[in-house]
Amino acid sequence: MKEVEAFKSGLFAGKVVVVSGGTSGIGLSLAKGFAEAGAKVIATGSSEARLSAAKGSEAANLSFRRLDVRDGTAVSAFFDELDRLDVLVNCQGVARPDAEWNEETFLDVMDINLNSAMRLSRAAFPLLKVSRGSIVNFASMLSYLADETVPSYTASKTGIVGLTRALAHKYGRDGVRVNAIAPGYHRTEMTKALWSVPESEAKISERSAVKRWGTTEDLVGPVLFLASPAAEFVTGITLPVDGGYHVG
Repeated sequence: MKEVEAFKSGLFAGKVVVVSGGTSGIGLSLAKGFAEAGAKVIATGSSEARLSAAKGSEAANLSFRRLDVRDGTAVSAFFDELDRLDVLVNCQGVARPDAEWNEETFLDVMDINLNSAMRLSRAAFPLLKVSRGSIVNFASMLSYLADETVPSYTASKTGIVGLTRALAHKYGRDGVRVNAIAPGYHRTEMTKALWSVPESEAKISERSAVKRWGTTEDLVGPVLFLASPAAEFVTGITLPVDGGYHVG
């Protein structure tokens, strides 16, 4: 993607970016994208296993930290250690098909996917206010559609859309922009059960306007745009990046 590479070149030089949920999949691609654009990036993961899996991706301006986004004390301490922050990407998220009809699982998924976005945003705000930075949340195609196997994922990602609007108005007066991305079907571990089966892979590709699955790289350009000066008058929106799937 030569156009994306040209856009990224030096765009975030001297900036500090935190990508929560940045040790694998979409989050790791975003962390690398910001690093390639010149930012100092801290990507967080929820466990030592996730951090170990990300090893090999570390670079001079990309590092990894363990952070349980459900732990408010740990979240506050994490941001207290930073001297500067320009961009927060809330990319943390889980889905537990069928198990989410259990109340305990439902509430845990809700905490990771929705409550933590509020938790991290509030803790990051004092630093973002100084830098007049921005937040990019992660919603989903299921913010608009339904999947009965993941009621908490569906509800939490729908909630991200509303939270993004509310945060945009709350923080906008201090120069902090808040937007969201709504991915569709991208080839990640979370969706492997679908893209690894020829029938479901083909069915989803056919419904997409561009007749293919998304990659994690397809999300890098849109996120960099929303976090960049090119979007300085854009706030409160949720941008679908799903190849036209949800309007098909």
